[in-house]
Amino acid sequence: MAEISLKKRVWGWFFFDWASQPYNTLLLTFIFGPYVTSQFSDGAAGQAAWAFGIATAGIIIALLAPILGAIADNSGRRVRWIWLFSVMYFVGAFGLWWSAPDGFNLTYVMISFGIGLIGMEFATIFTNSMLPDLGPRDEIGRLSGNGWAFGYIGGLLALVIMLLFFAEQGTGKTLIGLDPLFGLDAEQREGTRFVGPLAAVWFAVFMVPFFLWVKDPKDRPISIAKTSSALQDLGRTLRRLPRSPSLFAYLGSSMFYRDALNGIFVFGGVYAKGVLEWSIVDTGIFGILAIITGAIFAWVGGRADAAYGPKPVITICILTLASVALLIVFVSRDSVFGIAVPPDSALPDIAFYVLGGMIGAAGGALQSASRTMMVRQANPARMTEAFGLYALAGKATSFIAPLLIGITTTVTGSQALGITPLIGLFLIGLVLLAWVKPDGEPQP
Repeated sequence: MAEISLKKRVWGWFFFDWASQPYNTLLLTFIFGPYVTSQFSDGAAGQAAWAFGIATAGIIIALLAPILGAIADNSGRRVRWIWLFSVMYFVGAFGLWWSAPDGFNLTYVMISFGIGLIGMEFATIFTNSMLPDLGPRDEIGRLSGNGWAFGYIGGLLALVIMLLFFAEQGTGKTLIGLDPLFGLDAEQREGTRFVGPLAAVWFAVFMVPFFLWVKDPKDRPISIAKTSSALQDLGRTLRRLPRSPSLFAYLGSSMFYRDALNGIFVFGGVYAKGVLEWSIVDTGIFGILAIITGAIFAWVGGRADAAYGPKPVITICILTLASVALLIVFVSRDSVFGIAVPPDSALPDIAFYVLGGMIGAAGGALQSASRTMMVRQANPARMTEAFGLYALAGKATSFIAPLLIGITTTVTGSQALGITPLIGLFLIGLVLLAWVKPDGEPQP
């Protein structure tokens, strides 16, 4: 069998971002999340229910991510694990078709959504850990940025397809005035519910280049994975973390700021649906703008990362997102940043579109630079385990952001005030970043 070229391996790795991005774009944020919350008569109640469901999946991911990473490092096999989690992605996403308004079952919907989300997050751990195998250290920032940008373009294309041909507006027609394709019933929201099968099939098709071109390095030691040995190694790694203050601080910093970033992504569309009374299509257009700016600035951020390192990029992005989280609170149907507007004013919509573009721009660059920073902080011999810890850092509080949003929304009865915990999470992450060394610490 001919040796696979490095260029093909890089492009195969890029295709994971392209294939998996619709779970974030279509399901978590802009189409399915607002659809679920629309099944509640009260927007605040819908936001709280969606928050608690995502928090539950986040707890499971936080508990298992580092363990799976340690097992994978012991076994020397990552691609086989990605196969397993890809099946979970497909099954979970496809299962969302059965979420019709008549007899809507929130428990079933959140279980199916959680299975797919867990599969997507765990697959991401293993693909992220492959990044150091794709190029020299000074090229990793550029590769990471290109991968995120490519993934955003995939998410954008999938979202455009949904809006043009499937997702119904209040009239029962799509954005361009068509009936949903394949004879889907607009009355039963079948066009919108098709987002689950679309994301599943999209993933299955576009993971083909990944599985054809991305292989585990031949020089990786292969042994039978023993859970007990993996857990012992993980325990030693955790005990040693305080001896690596830069890595320890970075895991803590990213734990908070990535949690806040996920919160602002997940609840941006939900907030617009409840507070600005947007339709699914309005939210989708908001998503298109955020994805376009995300793709552009993931690419720009990758170049800045390569030139100046990931830490300055991360710092600027956190400051931007904290400011946006604060500004969102002051955008409603009757006022913008404290200025009263008439009920039919387009100013709240324009303001939220601008903020959405800023979220996309800063979020794209932040996620790319964060992945690069983890490579700089980690032990090269335990890279998958390190990204398992990175996932733990990203998920250890991932249930806290939606939980805090759910609690705050429930207590105050206000979707606007429900978003405010994100501001504090961003600022905590920024403070902890001060102890992170830009190039990590020398490995023993």
